[in-house]
Amino acid sequence: MTTTGLPSTKQNILQSLFKQGHATAQQLARDLKLSTQAIRRHLNELETEGLIFYDSVQQGMGRPQHLYQLSDQGRDRLSPQKYSEFAVSFLDTLAETAGEEQVSKVLEKQWQRKAAEYRDRLGKGTLSQRIGKLVQLRKEEGYMAELHEVSVKTPQEFVLVEHNCAISEVAESYPSICGHELEMFSAVLPDCVVQRTHWINDGEHRCGYSITKE
Repeated sequence: MTTTGLPSTKQNILQSLFKQGHATAQQLARDLKLSTQAIRRHLNELETEGLIFYDSVQQGMGRPQHLYQLSDQGRDRLSPQKYSEFAVSFLDTLAETAGEEQVSKVLEKQWQRKAAEYRDRLGKGTLSQRIGKLVQLRKEEGYMAELHEVSVKTPQEFVLVEHNCAISEVAESYPSICGHELEMFSAVLPDCVVQRTHWINDGEHRCGYSITKE
């Protein structure tokens, strides 16, 4: 789990907003099992620190609701940035010296190696067991991954959701890396059809993948 240097309740609020995209104080209180008054106090402090902001939204005939979401600073606080600047700089230098085609080959090779590593660590087992291990590996790498089983019938269908992109800075400069990532998931789960359902680079607040057993 990515740490922020904040007290646990504030960190939980930031992570909840990261996953949901936006939420009211009442929704956060319900999700985190705290009083609305306590949540509002933490929200005021987080807003003062510049980590969140809110929009006033009219819902029904009552008073406008404050809909909270992360600021860029708040998102950066949760996003693991280790080595990102170096990686982008390295790829920029490679593109300048060897050309864009060489960069694409390097990225493709990297994801092939990653797929081999994942396959080795997932081992053999049921699809549910293998995907469960994959989600755990992605969590450890900072992707804030979650797994949802859509159906228990045959064919099995799962949705892998990643609320954070551990390589966001690289993906912004070289979006083709996301295509290689999708190919990597397909290689790791060769008995499945893997399709992208959500994409952070498309302005959504998460990446999502549909995984269906063939």
